[in-house]
Amino acid sequence: MEARTLGKTDVEVSPIGLGCWQFSQGKNITGRMWSVLDQETMDAVVDAALTGGVSWFDTAQAYGNGASERALSAALQHRGVEPGTVVVATKWLPIAKPARDIPRTIGTRIACLQPYPIDLFQVHSPGSLSSIPAQMREMARLVRAGKVRAVGVSNFSAKQMAQAEAALRDEGLTLASNQVRINLLDRRVESNGVLAAAKGLGVTLIAYSPLAQGLLTGRYHDDPALVRALPWGRRSRLSPSRRFLTPAGLARTAPLVAELRAVGEAHGASVVQVALAWLVTHYGDTVVAIPGASRPEQATVAAAAMDLRLAEAEMASIERISAAVARR
Repeated sequence: MEARTLGKTDVEVSPIGLGCWQFSQGKNITGRMWSVLDQETMDAVVDAALTGGVSWFDTAQAYGNGASERALSAALQHRGVEPGTVVVATKWLPIAKPARDIPRTIGTRIACLQPYPIDLFQVHSPGSLSSIPAQMREMARLVRAGKVRAVGVSNFSAKQMAQAEAALRDEGLTLASNQVRINLLDRRVESNGVLAAAKGLGVTLIAYSPLAQGLLTGRYHDDPALVRALPWGRRSRLSPSRRFLTPAGLARTAPLVAELRAVGEAHGASVVQVALAWLVTHYGDTVVAIPGASRPEQATVAAAAMDLRLAEAEMASIERISAAVARR
């Protein structure tokens, strides 16, 4: 698949990137969603992603309070990646903070990721004490100061996304992206106005949790006992996929996994590759995806989805079964 541009910016990315939440190293409540990885393993994951053609990486302040950012930077340096040759995205944590916290904390984000520049700086979610226009004004100042390259948001509704785009337009800039949950079991962007707004505004949607936190790998359907081995956070009410990790949830989603497996067998591809290929094809250039990986082989498999071409009949069959079980 050809590279895609984030919104109307000049930032180009591969259709599939690497999400780095799992690099949180167990720090903070967000880090408890994943097992702790050592630097050698994280190096190997990043290396596998790059080898597979992945050109960009998404991290955040919230992922271990900088632990993920530092681990990503270290992995890229260990691989000998030159600054500017890959795209790095990170996020400001806005919860209960005013917009003036953006310029106050950007130095820490830059320090954690150095020597790699911040290509995409995102507001992680709604929840700032300041208005969306105030947040965008601060973001625009960072762009003009050369501290970040482009501005995005995450978990914004259609209305909030439009407000952010309008505020940036007043600053002579454009909104690059909105990072939201999209996968074959969660397609609410189709009904809540987010997808339509993104297309109308020319904003890219970055699909996080594109494999529904592992549910679309099929491993929990093959061995339900694996659910009990998940970290606490993945089984708690904090996890959006929790309802599908029950016996009833696994039974409900089994036909979809079976169809993904059948399509994959026809192409010599895995369930994961079919699920990702469907996602970055079905919505056209509007959607790119950032699956995570805790082992290098997972990154290799995910990257290879960019080489998979599904037939129209296969796309339609997956769509039909997904529609029967997905949140819409």
